Amino acid sequence: MAYKWISTKFPGIRYRVHPTRKYANKPDKYFAIRYQAEGKRKEEGLGWSSEKWTAEKAALALAELKKAHTTGEGPTRLTEKREIERLRKEKEKQNNERLEKENITFQDYFSETYAPISRGSKKLESHKRELQNFEHWIKPVLGEVSFKNISPFHIEKIKKNMLTAKMAPRTIQYAFATVRQVWNLAKRDGLVNTDSPTKQVKVPKIDNRRLRFLTREEADRLLKNLINRSVQLYDMALLSLHCGLRAGEIFNLTWGDVDLERGILTLRDSKSGKTRMAFMTENVKGVIEKPDDAKHDDLVFPDRDDNKMKRISNAFQRAVNELGFNNGISDPRQQVVFHTLRHTFASWLVENGTDLYTVKELMGHSTLAMTERYSHLGQNTLQNAVRNLEKSLTTELLVDLENENI
Repeated sequence: MAYKWISTKFPGIRYRVHPTRKYANKPDKYFAIRYQAEGKRKEEGLGWSSEKWTAEKAALALAELKKAHTTGEGPTRLTEKREIERLRKEKEKQNNERLEKENITFQDYFSETYAPISRGSKKLESHKRELQNFEHWIKPVLGEVSFKNISPFHIEKIKKNMLTAKMAPRTIQYAFATVRQVWNLAKRDGLVNTDSPTKQVKVPKIDNRRLRFLTREEADRLLKNLINRSVQLYDMALLSLHCGLRAGEIFNLTWGDVDLERGILTLRDSKSGKTRMAFMTENVKGVIEKPDDAKHDDLVFPDRDDNKMKRISNAFQRAVNELGFNNGISDPRQQVVFHTLRHTFASWLVENGTDLYTVKELMGHSTLAMTERYSHLGQNTLQNAVRNLEKSLTTELLVDLENENI
């Protein structure tokens, strides 16, 4: 459909009328300009009345283009002018986004971005601990500070506050780890491009490794006490003591993971994130009885509602208290807890001469350094090895002397 162009009182300015659309109770008009440039007749459209174009505004736009042609400064075509404006707006948008990123506070990023990711990817207890660390220690110092203004000074202040409150070194480490993980995510998202300032602040060193393990006599007494309290708890304790299982690994165990014929347990979703095998002793195989109607995915040790257990029964600690294992002991590393059974398993292995690499594999440790805590228990084995060597050397010497006498 051909449109009729109507000239205005401004030279080079004309418009056409939309057949149906109205603006301000009048037909909507589309304005265009015509002009001579570089020996050619040019024509370009501007826009509609509904887009705030008028004949007067169109005349001003045409005058600017003519001036640019004369002076050589500025855009000489509307398309060029529009592209310049588009680039200007894009640059302005990018600059605003950059400023918005630079000015986002640690608290806003933690709440809006980091916390939802953490909630969906971490265990509930770990996520709760992060939230507590943030509310109590991180937010008061970093909450209103933008990432670009965070420095090691702020991290030192967090550490000072926690030390003043006599928080455990491990708790301080957790707080530092939370800051570091938030920072690394912000770095991924382009909010910062430097390493976390926690790297420049020393964290209090700790050694919270459990040192206590049971003697054979203590283990027997504990198992006898437990079997009178709960057969299931006794079975779980025996599994940890004889196979080195963590409580969580016992909770996750299904009948599909139990191979009684070969005496192998398949431990999935362990702490290290890897699947590993554990090997049953005859005592363990004797207490694990698979029900006839047990299904592949049924839990071996369900709670009373047939759901996965969340914690070890308090009956275990009552047994420990009754036996007096923790009497007069204030150092948590020396106190007997359920995890002591797994620790005892590793200790007994080393005492019996098992090499550390084998212990590492049986325990499911991610590094040998984690297993080296047991190395001192193998001193008797090392001493015996030297004594055996000494005996052999002495025997050889006697033989040589006898040969000389001959």
